[in-house]
Amino acid sequence: MSDALLAQLGIQYPIIQAPMAGTSTVALAAAVCNAGGLGSLGLGSSSVEQASLQIKALKLATAKPFNVNFFCHQTLPDDARQNRQWLDVLQPYFAELSANPPDSITPAYASFVDNHDMLSMLLAERPPVVSFHFGLPGPAFIDALQQAGIVLLGCATTLAEARAIVAAGLDGVIAQGYEAGGHRGVFVPEQDKKLGLFGLLQLLHHQCPLPVIAAGGIMHGQAIAQVLQMGASAAQLGTAFILCPESAADAAYRTQLRSTMAYDTGVTSVISGRPARGLSNRMHQELGEYHASLPGYPMAYSAAKALHAVASRQGCHDFAPYWAGQGAPLARELPAKALMAQLIHEWQQATFAI
Repeated sequence: MSDALLAQLGIQYPIIQAPMAGTSTVALAAAVCNAGGLGSLGLGSSSVEQASLQIKALKLATAKPFNVNFFCHQTLPDDARQNRQWLDVLQPYFAELSANPPDSITPAYASFVDNHDMLSMLLAERPPVVSFHFGLPGPAFIDALQQAGIVLLGCATTLAEARAIVAAGLDGVIAQGYEAGGHRGVFVPEQDKKLGLFGLLQLLHHQCPLPVIAAGGIMHGQAIAQVLQMGASAAQLGTAFILCPESAADAAYRTQLRSTMAYDTGVTSVISGRPARGLSNRMHQELGEYHASLPGYPMAYSAAKALHAVASRQGCHDFAPYWAGQGAPLARELPAKALMAQLIHEWQQATFAI
């Protein structure tokens, strides 16, 4: 199964760099691709024009296959009253910074679902691999992408979601454990089962006919060998690549990830409106995992980004959405090429030992 997936993806090693929107870059993805893995771009936060430019740039930076990722969340109706209530909840934090919250908030990111302009761009550019987070597009979009020869992957946090991916006719399942950094790929946030990767992998190994890519807390080659031994066909790593100089992580993000703060990660919905794991900050600690006034994704994210922008201009990073998984303290500050070489060496050594 692993060899079959690697052949389908066109890569040499079972290592996929996670498509971290806002943190992954063309340079990072290209370095991973050129080292024999699958580099990825997180384009869920990009406009059609921005996504097209990044894909074109990555084609120039590598001749190897790569992955581009999109958000497939269900678009929620705009509720001005709820948005106002949430801004009122955040008002004291803005006041601490001698600032006012925005008068209103609007969706930060569009969903790929029914985004015909983005689909048309992908059919023109034909990236080798496209992956989906938060759900799936409709059958017409999937058929069009497959007719263009694009390999399709979907993220699952439960067996039910994996079965939906199988039924949709995709080529592989990204099994995201609760350990993973960033946004949970759960289709319906209120139904998050919070399965760890160990349990999820065992379920999918026995009940999912598609190749499975393991994601969540994987930081070293030894862990890659372990998830392959458990039936995964490849491993996806995100937090492991954040300290690479090629990532877009800013200085404060890197400083916190190198500090003892990396030992304290948590999942909360109050930053974006969807559950996501990151370095614990005041929003985690003081607003909890969920809040009754919280608007849906991505409206809540617009409010959190406004608060973080005000704070960061004053040198305060108490509200930063610094996404990171449970293995964050093990992140290594290496160029992506060197990190890939280390991961491959560790994986091969561990595989030989097994």
